Amino acid sequence: MLKQINKSYCCIGLMSGTSLDGLDVAMCNLSIKDERWSYSFVKTTTIAYSENWKRRLSNSGKISGYELIKLHREYGIWLADQLNGFLAETEEKPDCIASHGHTCFHEPHNRINLQLGDGAIVGALTGITTISDFRSLDICLGGQGAPLVPIGDKLLFSEFDACVNLGGFANVSCEKNGRRVAWDICPLNFISNKLVRPLGLEYDDIGQMGREGNVIESLLNELNQLCYYQKSFPKSLGQEWVEKNIDPILNAYEEESITHILRTYYEHIAIVISRDLSDVAGQVLFTGGGVYNAFLMELIKSKLNLELVVPDQQLVEYKEALVFSLLGVLRYRNEINCLASVTGANRDNSSGVIHLV
Repeated sequence: MLKQINKSYCCIGLMSGTSLDGLDVAMCNLSIKDERWSYSFVKTTTIAYSENWKRRLSNSGKISGYELIKLHREYGIWLADQLNGFLAETEEKPDCIASHGHTCFHEPHNRINLQLGDGAIVGALTGITTISDFRSLDICLGGQGAPLVPIGDKLLFSEFDACVNLGGFANVSCEKNGRRVAWDICPLNFISNKLVRPLGLEYDDIGQMGREGNVIESLLNELNQLCYYQKSFPKSLGQEWVEKNIDPILNAYEEESITHILRTYYEHIAIVISRDLSDVAGQVLFTGGGVYNAFLMELIKSKLNLELVVPDQQLVEYKEALVFSLLGVLRYRNEINCLASVTGANRDNSSGVIHLV
């Protein structure tokens, strides 16, 4: 593929997070001029999952091989249907689609991963070149296959000393010794949302339930002492790790009030984030749904001697989808979109399967 130095692209980034809030869709214009990338949003939306899709995606790791392949294809059809509806309401046709998919398995230590949502059928049903499966090559090269967003932080948000995303999992990227590094910090909305779901709630609105609770010191100590937090980067987290390491701890406190458990877990999040940012100075960009948890943000600010920058709502909610559109364009250009300094792979790579249509 002939690489052009200065060029503009229109790409749709699709992002489905582990917290199952919905499918984030961001149509973005991305331009490179004199080796510097810039972006603008054209159109964004979030498409909520039905209860059926929430159930199917959350249980995907527990079904038969045949049912998993069927789900992979059917979720791809659903993605294409949502995209066709999205595109019907805009005059601009994108050059490509970059689909994160929905994480089913993430076990890089076993070189096992799966992102649901078949990119081939997305491309076939939309008629648009689709890039998917952004993690596999990096994992096969010995990397974590995650986080993937740091290349976007480096190319689009280099004015910040660090970038933190508060989503299903909290993660951070920053420069250390002249190279971009990143890691997953801890589970975040993936846990807090699960805690309030038995009460018929989707999430703890502005952290109010947690604010009303008290810290359970024994629970806090158990959470803070998990081995993962002692490991150095590169490192990443997935649902399997939560089920093995966090769920048993929380289950032992099931007789406690949800407000106390939430309060304790928020304290845990703030402590771990403050530890991981202890050697960062200056401005830190915070994005992701967790920034709307006012109580959690208060706790984080109280433990950090940094300037926390929360941008406009569109960037808060669609930064990851934006970066996936950039990942897609970089793959389209056959350029590096996955950094070995971040993932621990044996080399930088251009990851993602291109489905030309």
